[in-house]
Amino acid sequence: MTITITAFDRSPDGGKGLARDTRVRWALEEAGQDYDVRLVTFPELKQPAHLAVHPFGQIPTYEEGDLALFETGAIVFHLADRFPGLLPGDPDARARAITWMFAALSSVEPPVLELITVRFIEGDKPWAEERMPLVMDRIRARLKQLAARLGDSEWLDGEFSAGDLMMISVLLRTRPSGILDEFPNLAAYVARGEARPAYQRAFADQLAVNTRPTD
Repeated sequence: MTITITAFDRSPDGGKGLARDTRVRWALEEAGQDYDVRLVTFPELKQPAHLAVHPFGQIPTYEEGDLALFETGAIVFHLADRFPGLLPGDPDARARAITWMFAALSSVEPPVLELITVRFIEGDKPWAEERMPLVMDRIRARLKQLAARLGDSEWLDGEFSAGDLMMISVLLRTRPSGILDEFPNLAAYVARGEARPAYQRAFADQLAVNTRPTD
């Protein structure tokens, strides 16, 4: 059965790999799985056909036969659970890798998303300028903890896993602010993830969609 995911017809980031479909593309590439991409416009996100798969009108979605999934964490976990290459074989190491997936989405990403909100959605509000330093401090506090845990290690827990895939995907969202560069070991960690051939293929495919000529 063919795997089909959805992605923005034109991503807000212009193809810089920050849209969440990149995470799913990367996981599929790491797992060596072919897939199709159905491009969705912003108006189509709110249409019944798409809402039937993603009730919150977002991307990406994942469809394979009768299975339809939404939320990148759930999709990447499904792929990691089903195909080799994204989770360790040892049960304890596997459990730790899954824990890092949850940590990326539950502990690290929320303050990062606050930065995006205050900068792009609330940027014209009177409180935005005052709120920005508070948000940046929350991100720094979380990245300091993560940097201390990573130390000089190549990956978060032994070999590369879906935990690293999700964490690096989240950390990439901090790069435009410059805050990632304040933590050299995290910046190097992200660079190692970006250097993986599977990530390179996923990034190139997403960039190609967003740089194609318009009709």
